[in-house]
Amino acid sequence: MAESTFDVVVIGGGPGGYVCAIRAAQLGFKVACVEKRGTLGGTCLNVGCIPSKALLAASEKFEEAAHGLAKFGIKVGGVELDLPGMQAHKDKVVKDNVTGIEFLFKKNKIAWLKGAGKITAANTVEVEGVGTITASKAIVIATGSDVTPLPGIAIDEKRVVSSTGALSLPEVPKHLVVIGGGVIGLELGSVWGRLGAKVTVVEYLDRVLPTMDGELSKQAQRIFAKQGMDFKLSTKVTGASVTETGVTLTVEPAAGGAAQTIDADAVLVAIGRRPYTEGLGLEAVGVELERGRVKIDGHFQTNVPGIYAIGDVVEGPMLAHKAEEEGVALAEQLAGQKSHVNHDLVPGVVYTWPEVAAVGKTEEQLKAAGVAYKAGKFPFTANGRARAGGNTDGFVKILSDAATDQVLGVHMIGPNVSEMIGELVLAMEFSASAEDVARTCHAHPTLSEAVKEAALAVDGRPLHI
Repeated sequence: MAESTFDVVVIGGGPGGYVCAIRAAQLGFKVACVEKRGTLGGTCLNVGCIPSKALLAASEKFEEAAHGLAKFGIKVGGVELDLPGMQAHKDKVVKDNVTGIEFLFKKNKIAWLKGAGKITAANTVEVEGVGTITASKAIVIATGSDVTPLPGIAIDEKRVVSSTGALSLPEVPKHLVVIGGGVIGLELGSVWGRLGAKVTVVEYLDRVLPTMDGELSKQAQRIFAKQGMDFKLSTKVTGASVTETGVTLTVEPAAGGAAQTIDADAVLVAIGRRPYTEGLGLEAVGVELERGRVKIDGHFQTNVPGIYAIGDVVEGPMLAHKAEEEGVALAEQLAGQKSHVNHDLVPGVVYTWPEVAAVGKTEEQLKAAGVAYKAGKFPFTANGRARAGGNTDGFVKILSDAATDQVLGVHMIGPNVSEMIGELVLAMEFSASAEDVARTCHAHPTLSEAVKEAALAVDGRPLHI
């Protein structure tokens, strides 16, 4: 290894890590990124966000070609699924993305050190197969997260799969059981449901998307049920028996009661993710953990000076864009700038169809905090562009402070809302009122007019309902 001394050493090449490395290099630091996976991009680009979106897009097109074009006066016959071709599309998308990160590393003169990293001192990292490197300014822990296991359910990535295995099933299962009604479970359940699988979602809590606004959750479940998903809520999985041909799950009411069995061809365990801190040597150097996550201060620094952490390993939503923002802010702080991340305004998106997107407080949170608020809602059934596109399920809901009218939360379910939520994040970042949004001219006909109408509805004056 030609170089062994750097200003900044980032452990982890996922969205938080590689973005932090790039920004640090832009600011003039000599940077190394340690990544044990054979490719850059972390879980997100390799076996998470990107491949799942590729399959979601492909399965949406298959579903539309097979069942959704007649209403537009288009007759299609003999639509067939080419699963290997669909998987090849997914693999190419992944390859193109990770290759792009490699190019950015070369462009910014970042040293990519391939191997597992272990912190041996406040400024020293041992890289397996590479050697010892030092960081004069900062070591950044950006190792992301891993699948949360379910006790008693062994994941073999064949019959019982994690999100990783669910991306590469060799055939469409006749019956797929998804354990967990959160984002990952609903997205991957949607993929295989569109391709022909019967999908049953088993959720321990009493609703799907349990961290999102209650009205949004109910509407989402209603729509997904209409699409063919079956839901068993308030239900826990207590065991699994795996054979060569399938899986028999044992389930029972979460509150206790008689057990039942469910037979499936495949089972997806999607109950969440946990911080990945194994093998980093944190205990030996004294880095403090809190509930499994690396404990940091308001500037991403751990209790050990010179060691920092960002992304899924620290507090906050486990989202790629949150990790990226933290990576940029940390790099800029190391350069003496006064950057920050507004963790109250990290949007969340579910890439099902229709999509689900939200930012800020839910109605349940505002009620629990005793905050007086106003709500304005507008349905996509009354939006001209949604009607033209045949996508009228869902609504936009805006919550604002009853006294000041400042927007406190926005919750959407509908077509392309992942692309619409950014407008409201920006509005809330600048402390906009619902009236500010309502007075902003939106092009016609667009889906985003539903945002304007919901803002008008906060004041009781929507124009098109």
